Amino acid sequence: MRSEVRQHADFSAVRYAQCWEDADILLTALDIQPGQQCLSIASAGDNALAMLSRGPERVVALDLSAAQLACLELRVAAYRELEHHELLGLMGSRPWRDRAALYRRCRTALTTDTRRFWDTQGAAIRQGIGSAGKFERYFRLFRQRVLPLVHSSDRVAVLLAGGDRHTRQQFYDKQWDSWRWRLLFRLFFSRFVMGRLGRDPAFFRYVEGSVADRLLARTRHALTALDPAENPYLHWILTGEHGSALPYALRQENFDAIRTNLDRLEWHRCSVEEYLPRLEPGTLHACNLSDIFEYMSSDAQEQLLTRLHEAGCPGGRLAYWNMLAPRCRPESLADRLHPLTELADRLHTQDKAFFYSRFVVEELR
Repeated sequence: MRSEVRQHADFSAVRYAQCWEDADILLTALDIQPGQQCLSIASAGDNALAMLSRGPERVVALDLSAAQLACLELRVAAYRELEHHELLGLMGSRPWRDRAALYRRCRTALTTDTRRFWDTQGAAIRQGIGSAGKFERYFRLFRQRVLPLVHSSDRVAVLLAGGDRHTRQQFYDKQWDSWRWRLLFRLFFSRFVMGRLGRDPAFFRYVEGSVADRLLARTRHALTALDPAENPYLHWILTGEHGSALPYALRQENFDAIRTNLDRLEWHRCSVEEYLPRLEPGTLHACNLSDIFEYMSSDAQEQLLTRLHEAGCPGGRLAYWNMLAPRCRPESLADRLHPLTELADRLHTQDKAFFYSRFVVEELR
């Protein structure tokens, strides 16, 4: 079974220098137990690393992009060679005077190809490796060129300070949600602009309706129903750093558990479709599928879910996100996959990576 998206999208450069998916809800959904076999879309590596904190026997990270796997490999080297505060410096989560020196300490732990890749990325290393992707450059453009036309840095600081829900709602309604905010948001996060500057246009192949309006509604949820003070994704979008609001894999309390289990992680440059035949049937317990079904036809999704069911064990779980294209288990697989809708919907209301329209959790039968 061949990967559909491989035929339409460009995978030659770093698209995502961070995982823009909330590992807190992912780990709750998958309920990973010690000794289990896990599969993860690699992306930049953060959520595959987060899965290690639960003590599985093995986590296999897959990606079609050598550049994305280079992001994961450098993170693995950083967990091995650096202390926690230095890792945050290398990522760009916190200010750091000499990130190149941190990279040099990690460099010897990299394979030749990955070392060659990062040796040419001096500017990205100086800025923090979490800023090295096309998606992060898209947000930087928003932060530096668009946001100042709407809100001052002082107003952004007030937003990120959070507060109780009533305070957040009042601030949003009276000071943030202006006509200028809505206009510029809809322009910058339109299908056209996002396809040119943020995501690959091929990723909108199965999307219908207004992209910007759906994202604007989810952004309102993030700024009012959730606390901006605790949201690492929002902090990065608006300031270019995480500050005190760190994603799961970068928190101090998870650092040692991830570092201890690094030898249980492996990564491969291939699609999920290509990798699954290598697994013994009935051995897979937990799958982080990111939003890969967003880029597939319904028929291709059904075929892949069938393969995942064959590789998985009863009681195993799949977790994935919908951003703009609706995807979930088809009725034809009702006897093999059971949707954990109540759990997924509850977790979606807590999702700090707020731009996704739906979170899906399905249990293997």
